[in-house]
Amino acid sequence: MTQAELIAALSPSRLPPSLQVLGWRDGLALFGLGLLAGVLLVWLISPLLTRRRSVRARIRATRGLDGQERLLAIARILGRLPKPLRPAAYGAAPVPCEDEVERLARSRE
Repeated sequence: MTQAELIAALSPSRLPPSLQVLGWRDGLALFGLGLLAGVLLVWLISPLLTRRRSVRARIRATRGLDGQERLLAIARILGRLPKPLRPAAYGAAPVPCEDEVERLARSRE
């Protein structure tokens, strides 16, 4: 049996003739739905595609904060406070200058 014979053997469609053929309005509606789906997908994925600032840049962004606040912000960024900065955080020692804080924060201790 050929393809033409198979199609001829099918029962007639129950859809109205206007729905059997894709018109320009239907195509435009499908195109709009595709655009909408694309925008939604980009909106959902965008948090995964953004670049995070480096640790060094985030530590440098804490410049200008009060000494204790800056040490707290650095501890939040690193997940810990380096040992040389701990006395200053608890008030047992003065807070070092900004460059020294950054150098100590980047150290591996």
